Amino acid sequence: MVSVTNEEVKTIGESPSAAADWINKNVAAYVPTTNITAIAVGSEVLTSLPNASAVILPAMNYLNKALVASNLNYLVKVSTPHSMDIISRPFPPSTATFNATWNSTIYQILQFLKNTNSFYMLNAYPYYEYVKSNGIFPLEYALFKPLPSVKQIVDPNTLFHYSSMFDALVDAAYNSIAALNFSGIPIVVTETGWPWSGGANEPDATAENAETYNKNLIRRVANDSGPPSQPAIPINTYIYELFNEDNRAGPESGRNWGVLFTNGTAVYDIKLSTSESLDANSSAVFCIARPGADETSLQDGLNWACGQGQANCGPIQQGQPCYIPNTLQNHASYAYNDYYQKMRSSGGTCDFGGTATTTAVDPSYGSCRFTGSLNSSTGGGLFPPPAFGPVGPSSGSSQNLVHLGIVFALFAALILFGMDVEHFVALKL
Repeated sequence: MVSVTNEEVKTIGESPSAAADWINKNVAAYVPTTNITAIAVGSEVLTSLPNASAVILPAMNYLNKALVASNLNYLVKVSTPHSMDIISRPFPPSTATFNATWNSTIYQILQFLKNTNSFYMLNAYPYYEYVKSNGIFPLEYALFKPLPSVKQIVDPNTLFHYSSMFDALVDAAYNSIAALNFSGIPIVVTETGWPWSGGANEPDATAENAETYNKNLIRRVANDSGPPSQPAIPINTYIYELFNEDNRAGPESGRNWGVLFTNGTAVYDIKLSTSESLDANSSAVFCIARPGADETSLQDGLNWACGQGQANCGPIQQGQPCYIPNTLQNHASYAYNDYYQKMRSSGGTCDFGGTATTTAVDPSYGSCRFTGSLNSSTGGGLFPPPAFGPVGPSSGSSQNLVHLGIVFALFAALILFGMDVEHFVALKL
């Protein structure tokens, strides 16, 4: 993911040529060598820069049109991160709605996300919600710690049990989106974390709590499940942030969210993996060609997946395990899925211009093993996938190393693009 700074939003929102120039310099020049799957347009623009609300949607539109012109819209999606402040009352999640002040703009943004098969970017901070609750919610709830039955948080309308405030915040956003009559827009948490130091009046901003939060967050995200209202949609999540911001104005805690000191040593002991060995297929999801999809669009999607998307399409070549049945539907399904399995952990989607869909049913057959199948870590049987982005371990290894590799790749990307850590996420899970 790369970021348009808040300072750049106005210029891009007023000039299609500026948007095209930005795409050429910051995206097209680096793909496919660099794995870029999304553009975050500004950060919390509606709440932090209300005067820019009139140009945020044009900026997103111009950037997307520039991606289309560069044939990159299949790979890179455009969105803009929002704070929880645009949701009037996040608790209980089932009744959450957007602040009516921004309804018109948010509606148009959601329509854009729906039309482009993009996702809603949410900055979710249980720390701030816990502090604002003035003791209504226990600290354990904000830190993903188990709660005794008498303290468990239950939505009175849906009877969903929320084991963490993080899940409740994500569901509040899903329900706010639904309140404007939109569905099928996944949520990516673009910022979350916990401060490790604060002022005298910020007793819960401690290294111990920050370590607990981030370790438990990693375990939570790694199980590949969604919040109670959307259990089948994993919550792709980024940890805020890489380094502290010593010059940031405001409370002491606001300057101390970094997981690393400037010399590269860890602020606290955080292992960028789960302590358990994860079963890669405990909640397997596959990406296949949508039945009845337009054949021309399907062919375009297949060509892109095997070309620019760098899917491993060797197994669907003549004489190989997945060539038969020799149909566009079958070949596209294999290519789509191979791309999706490699890229989903870093924001890749199963869309391909509306010609793809996800399924929990393993599409493997005979000797043709789809990537992600319980019986094959590489798919196809004869053709290992090409090196692409952060490469995980071979069959039999824990996915722990996969998450760690993704993190290091993003460290490198942050340095490569010189990103503004104040308005960008540090670690991708």
